[in-house]
Amino acid sequence: MKEYLLNNGVGIPVLGFGTWKAQDGEEAYQAVLAALEAGYRHIDTAAVYKNEESVGRAIKDSGIPREELFITTKLWNGNHSYEEAREAFARSMERLGLDYLDLYLIHWPNPKPLRENDAWKKRNAEVWRAMEDLYQEGLIRAIGVSNFLPHHLEALLETARLTPAVNQIRLAPGVYQTETVAFCREQDILLEAWGPFGQGELFQNPAVQTVADKYGKTIAQVALAWSLQEGFLPLPKSVRPERIKSNLDCFDVELSPEDLEVLKNIRGLAGGAPNPDGMDF
Repeated sequence: MKEYLLNNGVGIPVLGFGTWKAQDGEEAYQAVLAALEAGYRHIDTAAVYKNEESVGRAIKDSGIPREELFITTKLWNGNHSYEEAREAFARSMERLGLDYLDLYLIHWPNPKPLRENDAWKKRNAEVWRAMEDLYQEGLIRAIGVSNFLPHHLEALLETARLTPAVNQIRLAPGVYQTETVAFCREQDILLEAWGPFGQGELFQNPAVQTVADKYGKTIAQVALAWSLQEGFLPLPKSVRPERIKSNLDCFDVELSPEDLEVLKNIRGLAGGAPNPDGMDF
């Protein structure tokens, strides 16, 4: 699989396997095992998904050498200090059964209890400092953020020693966060696309189906091809082995400029991009 080069020189596979809503236990374990057997080498999880242990077990049982894999997890909102971030990282590593992590992300920029007086700014600076130290200690190969808008990134960059390598946000045909995409590109921050199929609405969208039929591909494959041609790193999730494998058959699609625009401007996706400043957690 091809790689993008992060702003610190680390290579990252251009397609990842998402595990959000994959239940801990056999579902997450079998899904990750199927993904690794199909050819994925980039697995994305998070502490709040509560499936790190199953993900780690699948990584171990796959028999694939650790250095061939790229593993991401995320710091949850309840960790507000330098010490809490380091402790949370240690717990994630124990659950995953790993000696080092490839990418660690701040999951959300603005935890609900910290919205008064912009207390989130101090929290992000503190946990980012912990992540920078873990990076310098060789325990993490790259650090980044998730769901950050430009004003969150600007605040972080006031004190950061390292520019985030990644910002993982909701991106899909019909969900295009123009300002955030432009800001991250200016800062050389790679954009990862969570929810690359929307919330499933793309599969019932006639306009997307028309584009898929034109290229002889599934809607999922065309959605992933769109993301890749935009320079994003999509993180498709499935628990069905046949779909996990099928989603990889997206690399030979070359969408025309017109079809890229059609997909970018699809209407009717539920919720659009989330507003991190208004989330209830």
